Amino acid sequence: MEINLIAYLPEIISVTVIAFFMSISPGADFVMVTKNSIFHNRKAGLYSALGISLAIWIHVAYSIAGLAVIISNSVFLFSIIKYLGAAYLIYMGWKTFQSKKEIEINDDGAKQSLSNFTAFKAGIITNALNPKTTIFFLSIFTQVVNPETPLLLQILYGAIISLAHLIWFSAVAIFMTHPPLLKMFNQYRVSIERVIGSVLIAFGLKVAATSNG
Repeated sequence: MEINLIAYLPEIISVTVIAFFMSISPGADFVMVTKNSIFHNRKAGLYSALGISLAIWIHVAYSIAGLAVIISNSVFLFSIIKYLGAAYLIYMGWKTFQSKKEIEINDDGAKQSLSNFTAFKAGIITNALNPKTTIFFLSIFTQVVNPETPLLLQILYGAIISLAHLIWFSAVAIFMTHPPLLKMFNQYRVSIERVIGSVLIAFGLKVAATSNG
């Protein structure tokens, strides 16, 4: 089936702009990638970014399946997502805040204490259970994307959003592991660890306290 892209150009532009701001908007994903990058290494940050990018497709799948409309109208379903996400953030924040590891921050991965799979999984879980991302997708697929938009175009929208997240969070991982920054992070490791742990807990509490609207 041939798709008239010109006819859908306003929709494509809207989704692309939303995807950009969606990815750079500060939140739990950013904190998680930063944490894994500076406390482990660049590879851990990049695998977390890859996990986030893959998790986007979970949101794409339920949106295309029409579940976005159901979730947007179900306080119960949205609450399940919200509280699971809040619990995970609080748990990860507490683990970070309570960390007693004495590992020097470095950029060569010689003392990495986080496996690639664990970093990847952290990215998937953080994004998949992030109510902020769910809200973004509910907005996109119930208000921006027309119900008659071809399936291939909806998949393209998913690819745009996923790629935007992969590019942005990969850039964050690379930037945060720049040698001069790592030296500073290493000098203030304990304080930074506690700040990041506190921020994750704060995000979790904020998510739990947010009204379902």
